[in-house]
Amino acid sequence: MLMNRFTAARTWAAKSLATLLAGFVLAAGMPSLALAQAPAASAPAAAAAPAPAAAPAEMNKVEQQAVENPFGLKAAWASGDWVAKGTLIIMVIMSMGSWYIIFTKLFESRSMMKSAKASSDTFWKASSVKAGVGTLEEGSAFRFIAEQGIKASDHHEGTMVEAIDKHTWIGMSMDRAVGNVQSRLTDGLAFLATVGSTAPFVGLFGTVWGIYNALVKIGISGQASIDKVAGPVGEALIMTAIGLAVAVPAVIGYNWLIRRNKAIMDETRAFAGDLQNVLLLGKR
Repeated sequence: MLMNRFTAARTWAAKSLATLLAGFVLAAGMPSLALAQAPAASAPAAAAAPAPAAAPAEMNKVEQQAVENPFGLKAAWASGDWVAKGTLIIMVIMSMGSWYIIFTKLFESRSMMKSAKASSDTFWKASSVKAGVGTLEEGSAFRFIAEQGIKASDHHEGTMVEAIDKHTWIGMSMDRAVGNVQSRLTDGLAFLATVGSTAPFVGLFGTVWGIYNALVKIGISGQASIDKVAGPVGEALIMTAIGLAVAVPAVIGYNWLIRRNKAIMDETRAFAGDLQNVLLLGKR
């Protein structure tokens, strides 16, 4: 198909060239007619001469408008009132907080997974629980659970909690330690859930407010052309896009961290259950 089009174009060009040559020969054969038509032909030629120069100017103008967009985010910030700017600042704060929590919790969960692996490799190979605690990383969740278990086992007799049997007391202490670890893991997830559920509506509020201001300005100016309507409305719709850009990472991060925390808590509960049985056997 491409070769047929190329051949047709060459044929059309050849026919056009033959027509021009024939006209030139005819004009050369009739000098008087050519001279008589020369003044009349010169005027259209002079009028048509600036056309090639005007085309590049229009192309440059179009390119300049495409590069320098007067209705972008910068224009929305410059032309917005304190409500629009406050809405944008709130969404920026929500986005920064979401990313901070995502990266912080990612580092924390990786550290706990590393501690879980270390506990399975070194802790259970120790001769006693106290010796195994020294092999765990300082400040880790698994070391905290082990220390709380040893503390509950050592300070049971001779206190008011002696009325509670040792098995129940150690089990309660281990459950509290596991609950503290779980509470630490879930810190910040409520913020992610809040951002994921409210950020689209915050952006929608900014859009509605921006469209309202745009329509008021258009009504005051009395001009309803497409350039007067599309620009302000487009600036207002940017708020909705920003709201979605804030909400989507928060929702994905929340679901992803919930899944990682579930795997970590399974390892933690298994470690606490095994440690509880060891402490009840008296191998502290």
